[in-house]
Amino acid sequence: METLHLSIVTPQGKIFDGDVNMVTLPGKEGEFGVLYGHASEVATLGYGNIIIEKLNKHEEIVTIDWGHVKVDEKSVDVLAHGAIAIKGESESEIGDAIESAIELLRSASDNNTAITSVISKIEDAGKKYL
Repeated sequence: METLHLSIVTPQGKIFDGDVNMVTLPGKEGEFGVLYGHASEVATLGYGNIIIEKLNKHEEIVTIDWGHVKVDEKSVDVLAHGAIAIKGESESEIGDAIESAIELLRSASDNNTAITSVISKIEDAGKKYL
């Protein structure tokens, strides 16, 4: 299976950089998945979760407030205004990441109903790491 190179960058620095099997992105017009060989495109991203399927088949989640993505056949480059990776070495680090991600989402939108499903995915992802 061919792999994609994924890069997620914010003004504060790099959040993720590596080869992945697949990535699902929160597009302004709805979520969309990208696999190796995807057609080239540039899109605006809304608030939500970037779901990364790593080479070992494990998923990682990065929550963003908004940004842009450039996709080509072999790579995905995300430039996000703000991003929080849901991971950590301890339960408290993961809990802190989840809280930071929820704060980031709440600052991006005042529509509590819309962000509820995004928050649910973040909390579910956090449970996988515990």
